[in-house]
Amino acid sequence: MFYEPKINNHGLPNNPFKSLVVPRPIGWISSVDINGVINLAPYSFFNAISYRPPAVMFAAASRDTSGKKKDTVTNIESTGEFVCNMATFSTSRQMNHTAAAVDSEIDELSMAGLTPIPSKLVKPTRVAEAPIHLECCYIKTVDLPTFSVEGRYVLVLGEVIGIHISDEVITDEGYVDLQKIEPIGRLGYDDYTRVAIDTVFTMIRPSAPDA
Repeated sequence: MFYEPKINNHGLPNNPFKSLVVPRPIGWISSVDINGVINLAPYSFFNAISYRPPAVMFAAASRDTSGKKKDTVTNIESTGEFVCNMATFSTSRQMNHTAAAVDSEIDELSMAGLTPIPSKLVKPTRVAEAPIHLECCYIKTVDLPTFSVEGRYVLVLGEVIGIHISDEVITDEGYVDLQKIEPIGRLGYDDYTRVAIDTVFTMIRPSAPDA
């Protein structure tokens, strides 16, 4: 089959695009507004984008259905800081709970029964139940092409300035143990996946051939 996204002429019950670039890591983004109210929300259009300096990005619908700018984007643009908390299989239900659309005055960490802990370099709190946290300073927001004002998306870029890794998930050899973490990823529709030891395989990058 072939379809054009702008026309949306796929003829299927649901737009399949989100099932075509998978799995996608989940950026569980914590931020804080200028009054100190904590916000926590998951974003599946998320990834690391560079190594030196380490940087991440996530894409978000910039406004809700009423036209109001999303809390996460507003907070980050206002304060210049955010934290990426790793979503895992053990925290998947809480992560999903924080995806609910609630008033900006609601603290999603408390709502989901999660434990806030202070960061080292930024004001937004971290999720204690997450084994890895990336403290980030805001770089910029990029407006993406849009089909309509209601569907406007933005790309938020941040530099990772502080990294927390739970000692419990570091092996004796000094590697991050994915078997203990079990990160989750987003598939299409309402489906997710998890990284487990039986789904991991290793390939060594080949050396350049001799001239």
